Amino acid sequence: MLLDVAVVVVTYNSAAHVSELLDSVPAAMGDLTYSVTVVDNGSTDGTLPLLDARTDCRVIRSSNVGYAAGVNRGVAESSPARTYLILNPDAALDPGAVPAMAAVARRPHVGVVAPRVREADGTLSPTLRRKPSLARAGGLSFTGLATFAERIEDPAAYEHEHAVDWAVGAILLIDAECYRAVAGLDETYFLYSEETDFSLRAKDLGWMTVYTPSAGGMHVGGGSGESATTHTMKIVNRIRIYRRRSGTALAWVYFVITVLNELRRAVMGHRRSWPTLHALLRPGRRPVVLGASDHLLPS
Repeated sequence: MLLDVAVVVVTYNSAAHVSELLDSVPAAMGDLTYSVTVVDNGSTDGTLPLLDARTDCRVIRSSNVGYAAGVNRGVAESSPARTYLILNPDAALDPGAVPAMAAVARRPHVGVVAPRVREADGTLSPTLRRKPSLARAGGLSFTGLATFAERIEDPAAYEHEHAVDWAVGAILLIDAECYRAVAGLDETYFLYSEETDFSLRAKDLGWMTVYTPSAGGMHVGGGSGESATTHTMKIVNRIRIYRRRSGTALAWVYFVITVLNELRRAVMGHRRSWPTLHALLRPGRRPVVLGASDHLLPS
């Protein structure tokens, strides 16, 4: 039987949050048919015993192969479905959220649907993004100008449904045909930028990413831990995605702008920017899992 939704969650030391997420799923689904698959990427806390005690999800044990690879495996081993609901373990869904998203996904050329997301304190989480550009690499988002800001901060943009370049991947509903057309998430990113890459490649093929305020959820953020290493992954992957889409020549300009921006941030007191700056200038210091340690310009 073809289900309406296959839910895929990737956990990594997520014991503090994943129960709230899984508990929110039934009410969020309404009358839709669905399955839940959790891929655990080698948790060492209490995540696995917690999951094993539940009867509402299938648990797949994995080594830490990265978030994108975990999602792809979860999709591959889920029951056939019309859509895939990709969830971070530190998210939670509002009642009725998924039917509202599914209604948008059924429209022609809609490949990805993103809901309205709030922070744990109830405030709006600005999850909508513009595509990467040279102007947006310089850390000038404080200007509030779209030319310089990848993140969309204007609250008015979150009050109406519209197409966006991409959205943060904490809660995303992906059309199964779109997922197959794009060939899933690019596993070379390991962690971060995989949702950016997916939505942009989907757009290249004629699929839209659509934001809808008619569906909602909460995202704690940082539920699997944040560190200098994960910050380095974010920055290196931003350069990689820009190079892959814009070519080597422009990527060198993007790289230099990024180095200068990390230097500025480090001098201003952002401690995680120092190790990231060192990793940018000394490729051997980059996380090995990225496979981006051989050349100065990440590929």
